[in-house]
Order: sequence, then C-alpha cells, then structure tokens
Amino acid sequence: MLTFVAIKIIPVLLLLSLTKPLLIPFGDAAAAYTLPEKFTYPFQYTPHALALLASEKLQRHLAQQNDWEHNFGLVAGQEGSIIGKMFGVLVVRTEQDELGYLAAFSGKLAGSYHHPAFVPPIFDALTEGSFLNTGMRELTRINQEISELQERSRKENVNRIDELQQLRKTNSVALQSRLFDQYYFLNQAGESKSLRDIFRQTANSNPPAGAGECAAPKLLQYAFQHNMKPLALAEFWWGLSPKSAYWKHGHFYPACREKCQPILAHMLQGIALDEIPV
Repeated sequence: MLTFVAIKIIPVLLLLSLTKPLLIPFGDAAAAYTLPEKFTYPFQYTPHALALLASEKLQRHLAQQNDWEHNFGLVAGQEGSIIGKMFGVLVVRTEQDELGYLAAFSGKLAGSYHHPAFVPPIFDALTEGSFLNTGMRELTRINQEISELQERSRKENVNRIDELQQLRKTNSVALQSRLFDQYYFLNQAGESKSLRDIFRQTANSNPPAGAGECAAPKLLQYAFQHNMKPLALAEFWWGLSPKSAYWKHGHFYPACREKCQPILAHMLQGIALDEIPV
C-alpha cells in the first residue's frame, strides 16, 4: 500500500490539479446510465454504454484537436507515413465520487509519449539523456562502422566486422533488458510487480517487445496511482492500417493477449470481471 499512502499525503488541491486535466468528467451526461456491476473482461467484450459514451467523446476530440499532427490516413494529401493507432478509454470513479474517464493511446503518438488529455506512459524512455537514447546512438554508431567496413574488402576486415556484429547483438540485448527493468505495474491493492516477474511465469519467460505500451495497462496504472476505481474499459482503432485489413477505423478490439494478458492478470487481480461472452 506504499504507493497509495504516498499519494494521499499530497495536499488535496495539488492532487486535483494533477488529475483534473486527465480525468474527463461526464457531468450530467452520465445521469441516464447505469453503472456496470463488474469490470470489463478485456479480451472479449461488448463495450458498456458509458465506455461507448467515453469513446464517442474521445473520437470527437481526435477529429477536432489541433494540439498535434499525426497522419492516420483519414485526410487526403496529408504528409507523413500513414499510421493507424489503438486508443483506449477507462471509465473511472474518483475518491470524490466524480464519474469520468481517462484516455490513452498505444506506443507513441505524433512522435511523443505525452499529449494533453492522455495519460502518460508507464515509463518514458525518450527523456533527454536517457539510457535508451544513449544506447540507441551507440547502436547506430556500430551499424555505421559495420557498413563502412563492408564497403571495403571483407578479407581485410572479417575479424573486425564479426566483433562489431557480436557487440551490436550484445548491446541490443542488454539495452532491451535494461528497458524491461524500468516497467512496474500496480493493481488495486497497491501491489507493484515488475515486467520481468510478470512474464517469468509464461511459456517464453521473456517479455515481448513493446510490452506495457498498450492503452489498457497505461489507463489502469494511472487510475491506481490516483486512487480511482476502474469501472469499464474499451479500445478502438483510429485511422487506416497499411499493414493489415484486420484493423478497421472506429472498430472496437479486445486487448492483445501476447503483450497484455500477463500484465492485466496482475493489474486486475481482485477485481470482479464480466463473464466471458459465449
């Protein structure tokens, strides 16, 4: 419970100032809705009416906002590669009994992890001077040296190229390993568990790349950090997908099992879930 105790000693006005910009209240719009009795089973669900309402509000925001630019493939002639994105909403109730929702996106959006009205990432690896940026620059340097040597006679350089390729592999594995060590996830009891511990019980034992960057873990993490009670979840795809016909604009999708199932099993521990639909 240490995380929750530490949060509660923050003055109330300061706490509200931190949460208000990210908590989007429903106001009177929610009066006609019945609250869900159980939380959404994230891997197969029909969105609750309040989650649909939150999704509609977020979609209007995406269509109208001017804070950042991202090519979802929905505007003809827009510059940049088309990248559709998964977004999520989490209906919550605060300690002050205010009903609202949180919003999140998977991975990065418009080249950043931080945007107004969206919860922050579990860990921001792109901060200035971070070990990830430093490590990526070193990998780039190694790649450049390998390319330069390969342009010359391989006979003169077999050993050095092999050494650099092994160094690149070692550095890449170590960098990914260190990145995994930065991810910790809360549940409603305030229990924190590392990404490595979570995936240690799975068949592969190692987390897949991008684990913890999906919308659902981000939303639950922020809710638990700020003593909010999760009520309902929904995730939808926004934009076109140049890689797969599976992802369709505006459609709702379950949380991914490969990356999210072990994480959400921990984060939703002790929370009553909807029955799995037949």
